[in-house]
Amino acid sequence: MKKTFLLLFPLLVVSCQYFDKQVPDENELLQQRLKEINWKEVSSYPSLPECDVITDKNLKKECFFSAMTRLVQEKLGADTIALLYPEIDTIQVMVTVYPDATLKFEPKFPKDSVSYDTVKIDSILKARLIDFPKIEPAQKEGVPVTSQFILPVILDVAPQ
Repeated sequence: MKKTFLLLFPLLVVSCQYFDKQVPDENELLQQRLKEINWKEVSSYPSLPECDVITDKNLKKECFFSAMTRLVQEKLGADTIALLYPEIDTIQVMVTVYPDATLKFEPKFPKDSVSYDTVKIDSILKARLIDFPKIEPAQKEGVPVTSQFILPVILDVAPQ
């Protein structure tokens, strides 16, 4: 038994070098991973239930934007904005989708918007743009994030 131990002991001592590997520093790994992430683009864009069946990222994005534009235009329809301000044919609406899937709508007016009441238009938009279908928020590395985008909303005056 002693002879076997004496033969195996040097092997164990020499083999320890194979187990003594340098483990990368945690902060070093974190910094490396943070450099790999593209911070200007999300992993997946917000999505509506009607766009969930699409797997291609760009097609899903297009579906979402066209569906959102359609929904906003339907909700505004031939509304007071188009009747009060017939010179306005399009409103830029900034849409914010929060990680908890809530929405916020803000109209973006041109610099020369003194000819109409922006507060009144803003209140009309907020009153009309409610009860949207459930929206899946954008994700970055699997974590829901806030996303913002601007939708051009065309205002139509209904024929009477």
